Formats: sequence, C-alpha cells, structure tokens
Amino acid sequence: MRPPWGGRANARAAKRPRLGKRKWLKRTPGAHPLASDGGLAYGRGMDVPAPPFSEDQAEAHDRVAEALRRIGIDLVEASVTPAGPGKGTVLAVVGRAGSGKTLLLAALYSAMVAAGVEVVSGEYEGKRRRERRTLAILAPTNKAASVLRLQGVPATTIHRILYTPLYDPQYERIAEWLAGGGKRPAVEGLTELALDRAQAFYAQVASIPGALAAAGLRGSDFIKGWKRREEPLDVGFVDESSMLDQRQFDDLRQTFPTLVLFGDPAQLAPVGQSGEMVFDRLQPTQKLNLTLIHRQAQGNPILDLAHALADPDLGFEAFERIVERVAADDDRVQIAPRVDSDLMARSPVLVWRNTTRIRLITAFRAAHGAPEFALVPGEPLICDGIELPVKHRKKRIDLEARGLIKGAQVIYLGPGAKDGYARLHVVGADEPPISAAAIIKIEKPDEAEPFIPSAARMGAAFLHGSAVTIHKAQGSQWETVQVFAPDLWAASQSRRIEAGVPLWKRLAYVAITRAQLRLMWVVRNRLGRPTQALGVDDLRAGAAPLTLAVAGQD
Repeated sequence: MRPPWGGRANARAAKRPRLGKRKWLKRTPGAHPLASDGGLAYGRGMDVPAPPFSEDQAEAHDRVAEALRRIGIDLVEASVTPAGPGKGTVLAVVGRAGSGKTLLLAALYSAMVAAGVEVVSGEYEGKRRRERRTLAILAPTNKAASVLRLQGVPATTIHRILYTPLYDPQYERIAEWLAGGGKRPAVEGLTELALDRAQAFYAQVASIPGALAAAGLRGSDFIKGWKRREEPLDVGFVDESSMLDQRQFDDLRQTFPTLVLFGDPAQLAPVGQSGEMVFDRLQPTQKLNLTLIHRQAQGNPILDLAHALADPDLGFEAFERIVERVAADDDRVQIAPRVDSDLMARSPVLVWRNTTRIRLITAFRAAHGAPEFALVPGEPLICDGIELPVKHRKKRIDLEARGLIKGAQVIYLGPGAKDGYARLHVVGADEPPISAAAIIKIEKPDEAEPFIPSAARMGAAFLHGSAVTIHKAQGSQWETVQVFAPDLWAASQSRRIEAGVPLWKRLAYVAITRAQLRLMWVVRNRLGRPTQALGVDDLRAGAAPLTLAVAGQD
C-alpha cells in the first residue's frame, strides 16, 4: 500500500514504523508527516490534493482520525465497517480565528466521504442500512451553516438534524433516484424534461433541493411533518460550538456517539453559562488546541487586530491607536466618523448595549423615512424566537426548519395574504422566501412597550435588525462590518471581566471577526444620511406560503 499522504510527506511517512496494522508509533521530534508544503492525499487510492497542515492541525487530525478508527471509520485505509458497541467520544478542536479550524473540518469531511461515510445534510436521508456509517456537519445558525456551505462543506443547522422530516413518498422516490439508489420515477405533474433537468443539475452539484429547483419544485413542498430523531447518527462535527448551551450539547450527545466540536475560546459564552463554554468542561486530553495562525490568514489586517487583543497589557486606548495605524496602511480597515445607514440595511451595526441598539434603529428608520407605525419592504429583521404553545409543536418545528430560528437574519418583503402574516427573506436559508405568521416588534427609546406593525396571535417573533448586539452576532459573518467603538469604550470603563478576560476584549474580538472583507471602526455617535432608498431588488422574489393552522393542531 502506498503511503497515505502525498507530496514531500510521502517519503517520511513511508519510513515510519507501524504499530500493528494502522496506528503510527509516537513520532520523534521533527516535522509531522501531514505538515507538508506538498499536496495531501487522504486514504488509499485518493489523488485529490488537500491544503497542507500546520503542525498543530496535523496533530489534531491524527487524534480525530484515531477516534474515528476506533469506531470503524478508517481514514488511512479509506474503509468503513459496521458500527459496534463502544463508548462515545467527545473531542474539541479549539483555536482563535485564522488557526485553521474550518480547513481541518473540511479535510476531515473529505476524507470521511472518501472512506464511504454517508453525509446526512438535512436535505434527504436515505434508507437505513446496517453497514451504513453517517456524518452530520452542524452549526447553531443558518448563517454559520451557509458560511461552511460556501466553502463546499454540506453543513446544516443543529435543529435540522435533531428533527427529521416526514416526506411524501413521491419525494423519496425522486431523491433515491437522484442519489443513484432507485429507478427513474414517474411523478404526476412532473415531465420527463423536468426530470432530465433535475438529474443534470444533481450530476454537477449534489444538492437535492437544487435539483428539485431546476425541475421547478421545492423540497419543502414535499414535507408532511416532523418528528424527533429516534435513531442516532455516528459522527457529528459542530462548528461555532462556543455558541452551544448545555441543553443543546446534551441533545447532541444523545444523537451522536462521536462528537467533534470546533470552537473559538476567545468568543463570548452563551448567556446564562457564567462565561463558560461547553468545551471548557472537557478534560485536557479531549481538547485539541490550534495555536498557529494558518498561512492563508497571515497578512489579514482584520485578523491581525483580533489577535492583538490577546496581549494582556493592552488597554482600549492603546488598541484604538493600533486600529488607526492599520487603517492608515490598509483600506480593509477603515476609521469611520459616522455609521453608514445604507450598509445597515443588510449588515447590522454591532453594539454592546441595548440602549445603543434601539437608538441606532430609531435613527436608521428616521433617516430612511420609514413611517412610525409600519414597516417598509427592505427593512432588516432578526428572529427572536418562536411564540407558539406546546400543542403547536409541529408548526414550531416547521418554522424552525425553514430557517426561522432565534438569531436568524431576515429581510421584510411586505405584508402577507392573511392578517398577521408577513412575507420574508431568510438570509442563508436554502429557500429564502417564506410567508409566515409574524409578531414584529420595533422598540423605541425610553418606551417600555414596542410598537408592533405585524401582530399574529402566535408565530415567529422579530426585532429590527439594522443594529444588533455583539452577543447576537456570534455565528454570523458579513462582507463589511461596522463596529460601534463608543460602546466598546463604555465596556472598558465598566472593568467587567468574563472568564479571566476583560469584557471589552471579548466583545471587540467577536465583533471584529464577523467581518469577512472590510472592517469599519465607527468612532462617533453619528449616523450618515442614506444615499439610496430601502428596497428588495437585490433579493430573490417569490414566497413559499407556510400556513400556520391554529385549530385542531396537536
């Protein structure tokens, strides 16, 4: 068998002694066989190159690969065996922004697929077979999942995996056929040409919703209901795991015997967890630390600023001087004298205090000429949860599966066909347009009660999304991010400490790392006049009605 790693690492790996048949002996000091400038190949017979690993990434890869081998998923031999009895494993890959967590996750995903592991993405789940081994790649929010999907990793939300859809039999026949496990279906109302379009799309992009869309259908049209997942899956990879609370972690442990968390210890812990993240409670042997900044992140001024916050002696004023120096040399970081009101329509201003958030929202709406007691199409919203009684559990699951989970970013398209309904665009969802019963609350400064332009008796609740707290922004990213620096200064003056780190530093770190391409450091409490009217021309049109039936539901 040829050595499992390609490039210059092959010669080193081929000479290394083996323990039994698969396990490497403890290596001598020097370069790790995966830490190579050449291409990497995973598993026997694989020729697809992968990016080189840093030393700590390679060590983490080894630990995860060994945990997988113990449950019958062998990345070296590119083979799987049926699951057997054994104790579950939890590992956490932790590192700051730019340390290569996503690169490692993507490489492990590719290696597992090459070994024959089936990815359960929430689109469709094939028939259960005894020999089947499964992987699900999860994120707490639609936005976080969409970031992974843009990088070729089929991620879905935690909710979409913990609850499984009940599909119409016609959908199952189409999906089985597209996945290569069934005969060409005959579906009433679906022409042969439409089936050909679906098959051609799936051959290029392995997405069942995408293939159905090419045939003029929506996967959600075939969902008859939802149920809690009864049978566990084998392996779960969870990105942005710093956002998990203990209840979510416990639910995941029930579903995945082997769970690998990927998280950033410098972010903010979930509210109510005393500054602690779920991986903080793991044993040191369960945590795999990535400390080196991956070469792709080097020279990124946004990440340079985030990492500068690790200096324990750095104060807020000194940090702001660093931001100014970086902005003078690189236009990816800008010192902004005021908030950009045009940008707020699609990328919220990130603040610390609720009072600041409400005042900025009020100023944004006034600047755009929005009426006091009505919404304008194009206004951004943030989902604040689902307000439904227990007897409507099925509808709650349905709304959440369409992307309306707490923290989801939504754009208001207009009123729905029924009273209390709204047409919405769910950012990052597979099928963004949706029509749903909505309770939209617009808070106003110095007023205890918000005004409610849309008030269904029950449904999805929303707050205005032109400004959000940094806590709520975790898990999301935008191309350009505005950080409201006066709030961070106020946090520094509070002298609050969270898990041994000044609160302002955690806030600044999270806010800065939400920016993908450009960071705007807003230094004054001012709002610029908009240069264009609010609108929805940049969004896809057409809403898929989602009926919230009240009577007779259980």
